[in-house]
Amino acid sequence: MAKQYRLLVVDDNQEVLATIDTYFRKKNYKIVTAVDGLEALKLLKSEDCVFDLVVTDLVMPYVSGVGVISIMKKEFPGTPVVAITGYGESPEALALEANADLVIEKPFNLENLERAIGDLLSKKA
Repeated sequence: MAKQYRLLVVDDNQEVLATIDTYFRKKNYKIVTAVDGLEALKLLKSEDCVFDLVVTDLVMPYVSGVGVISIMKKEFPGTPVVAITGYGESPEALALEANADLVIEKPFNLENLERAIGDLLSKKA
């Protein structure tokens, strides 16, 4: 049986979270969601939460996606991170500077996101 990948999805927009959650659950991914960077960091610090990949929005309250990416890359360097953003040039540059593996602009096509995640996970394996 194929491995069920565990994804952490972080976005302060409930609609985006719900859409990604529903889509990837149907594709046999195990999804954990967080509504902001602070909640995501708490999940990352908890013992039983090991993720194969993280998808994070960049502009969020409390802790930004750039903060999440920086901490992820420091503490879990082997875990790929996909940044999603609805804002123009500078957040994208910040995400790449924080070592995001990929930056996707909103609105995005879920199939394209799935393909990108699949590519990153296959490189990790």
